Amino acid sequence: MRVILGVSGASGAILAVECARALAVLDVEIDLVISAMAERTLTTEVGGGEALRALVSREHRVGDLGAAIASGSCQTEGMIVAPCSMRSLAAIAHGLDDGLLTRAAGVQLIERRRLVLVTREAPLTLAHLRNMVAATEMGAIILPPVPAFYLRPQSVAEVAAQIAARAVDLLRLGPPLAPAWDPT
Repeated sequence: MRVILGVSGASGAILAVECARALAVLDVEIDLVISAMAERTLTTEVGGGEALRALVSREHRVGDLGAAIASGSCQTEGMIVAPCSMRSLAAIAHGLDDGLLTRAAGVQLIERRRLVLVTREAPLTLAHLRNMVAATEMGAIILPPVPAFYLRPQSVAEVAAQIAARAVDLLRLGPPLAPAWDPT
């Protein structure tokens, strides 16, 4: 199995690391694309991208529109963009394949593969909401990183791991990783 992990410049770099960890548990090949602003966010929020890069199979430069993942002939199980900035959301929603991250996401939509966008912004403008609707209408799954408070998380790390597990579960690669609601 092969999955693309896109990391855009929104706050929430820990979500990218946790998604990579969850995918690694499933022994999935990970193709990584990091935007320029995401590099800065990784440095600011988690001390750099080393932990993330250690978990992936290959990394592609965001400007490399000739990379394998820019083509529908590259077989993948889908893609997660975590975190997904409102700029990346807008580009994906409007087919602006101006970088490898947005091109790879567009390919997932073209090929009717799963595309999970872990959108990070609050509050939302009408433009953000319309872009979410447009992306959803094309087949993307919008997953705002909302904690499952019923699990009573004890740390930010637990919250991030749960959200990442949920994002990976939406790709339907195997048994669920995220803890399920248990009313008992």
